[in-house]
Amino acid sequence: MPKRANETDSGLDLYVSETTVIEPQTTVAVKTDVAINLPYGYEAQVRPRSGKLLKTKLRVALGTIDQTYHKEIGIITDNISNEPITVKQGERLAQLVIAPVSYMQPVEVEQFENESNRGAYGSTGE
Repeated sequence: MPKRANETDSGLDLYVSETTVIEPQTTVAVKTDVAINLPYGYEAQVRPRSGKLLKTKLRVALGTIDQTYHKEIGIITDNISNEPITVKQGERLAQLVIAPVSYMQPVEVEQFENESNRGAYGSTGE
């Protein structure tokens, strides 16, 4: 069951449900045995936890879970090392962050009202 390590943490820790060996240079969805039912207007994000990232070459990919997704949440991992990496059952590998969603609709425009310096990279100075 996902849970917060501290009451004010934004993310709930996601635990590995079965020990998995992730071979070098491969991508694997690690099992969690967790599914959620989000209310309308919310999404969930699977995010990496910093501990494993600092200690190994295992990378956790950011994932978005829409309100309509009700299957098991997997933790997408990339082993960028040349050695197998084992994640153990019960290990906290990722975190789940629940966030509100805006359902605004994009609008196509022919041109912007003011074409000059409309927020390009570096437009506010150094």
